[in-house]
Amino acid sequence: MNTNTLRRIGIFAGLAILLGAFAGSRLLSQQKEPPQRKQEGSLIRKVDTIQVLNKPIPATLEIQGELAAFDKIDIFAEVSGTLVSTSRPFKVGEYFPKGSVLIRIDDEEARLALLSQKSSLLNAITQLMPDLKVDYPESFQHWREYLEQYDPEKPIQAFPKPLNQQEKYFIASRNLYSQFYSIKSAEERLSKYTLQAPFGGVITESSINAGAVVRAGQKLGELMNTGNYELEATVALRDLKFIKPGNLVGLHSEDIAGQWQGRIKRINDQVDPGTQSVKVFVSVSGSQLREGMYLRGAVEGSSIGDALELPRNLLVNQNAVYVLQDSTIRLHPVQVVRIREENAIVRGLPDRTPILAQPVPGAFDGMKVAVAGRMGSGARSSSGSAMADE
Repeated sequence: MNTNTLRRIGIFAGLAILLGAFAGSRLLSQQKEPPQRKQEGSLIRKVDTIQVLNKPIPATLEIQGELAAFDKIDIFAEVSGTLVSTSRPFKVGEYFPKGSVLIRIDDEEARLALLSQKSSLLNAITQLMPDLKVDYPESFQHWREYLEQYDPEKPIQAFPKPLNQQEKYFIASRNLYSQFYSIKSAEERLSKYTLQAPFGGVITESSINAGAVVRAGQKLGELMNTGNYELEATVALRDLKFIKPGNLVGLHSEDIAGQWQGRIKRINDQVDPGTQSVKVFVSVSGSQLREGMYLRGAVEGSSIGDALELPRNLLVNQNAVYVLQDSTIRLHPVQVVRIREENAIVRGLPDRTPILAQPVPGAFDGMKVAVAGRMGSGARSSSGSAMADE
């Protein structure tokens, strides 16, 4: 065979193979069953809904802070002298009832000086009596009674009231008023040698011992009232409108068992520029409380009227929620009144409006859905707010 003949045979063979392959593929495609189309209903997602029931919601605020004693004073010496021991040692941890002696400083020298002044006044009044009897006989009897009752060992009593201006000038010319007020000043200074507890409390700091010499102005220690404490907490400026002095506060500790009830005593007017928060002071008392303890609690604030509390994950862009309208979910704007750790309090949803009970992945405005089930009337969200089912 020549070359042309072989070439023709190759071309015809290739065409035959192509035609056979095409015919075989046609036969196989006719035998295969066509794929079934997915029904349109299988693409619709099923969701659960709950119906809105607006109502007043208590604005409970979480607070935390450290306890500090409400009554706590530094004790200083106003006079100098040797410290005298008392029945109760002035030591850290020692309890002193109200009115009991905290500190006693030796006052013998000051007491004797005061007696000397009183004796000088007694002598001056005695010398005055003859002239008083002659010049002011109507006042003589009053001064005589005063002189008879005069006792240098007792606190000085006020002079008899002058019957007229002439008598007043006469007494003043004898320098009696000056001596009287000098004695009153000395008596007041003598009282400073003994310090009494202004309230019942415990010594939390002591820097002296019996027998030591103290100086005027020296700090002796610190007294703290153990029956009344204050909790210093901070509240965000945006939440300040929900609380006021007098609100009750439930408190607890993570370290010891017990529950305590306090009350908001004061609210600071100054705002911390860094945190935009305000200091709130809560008064609380209890036998187990100690200064420096860390407490947590919740303030029972004012109620937010006509509102709904729902899980935070139902919010869309922090300003809307999905509602159901004729088997279609729609974005409905809401007013977020307050954000809590897990929940949000919102307004703007009409009563009995169906909203999604759980977040739907891939949800969008206009998405077709089907209601999967019904929740019983009065169902509650995870926050515990009541919402009726559709």
